[in-house]
Amino acid sequence: MDRKPLAPILTRALAIWLVLIAAEVLHGIARAVFLVPHVGEFRSNQIGVFTGSIIILVIALFFVRWIGATRPSQLLMVGAVWLGLTVAFEMLFGRLVVRLSWERLAADYNVLEGGLMPVGLLVLLLSPLIAGRVRGVMQ
Repeated sequence: MDRKPLAPILTRALAIWLVLIAAEVLHGIARAVFLVPHVGEFRSNQIGVFTGSIIILVIALFFVRWIGATRPSQLLMVGAVWLGLTVAFEMLFGRLVVRLSWERLAADYNVLEGGLMPVGLLVLLLSPLIAGRVRGVMQ
């Protein structure tokens, strides 16, 4: 059984998260420019969950071998790190840079009101595991 140290895996997971967040910021800018004028912000956010999930899965597929995680628990740990960093980024960026209210930030997470962010976060959490299975990196 492979017992790789976790530090290199976590360091690489952080590096890939920076790629993910840069891609998602660009994705958000593109949505604001091209999609919001046609469907509105809330519907654009809903669509963005699915297109953003595809972006995340593609990046995970591309980098999963480099991360070095080979066990399902390691891949889920990478996903959990990505999830925690992303939620923190969303809240801090939304509040401090975009100056959104807590109510507005929470709206994307409220599934009962049509917010689909929990779906995207679930994909984010599971994307290293999915990518690991597809790319055959798991032991």
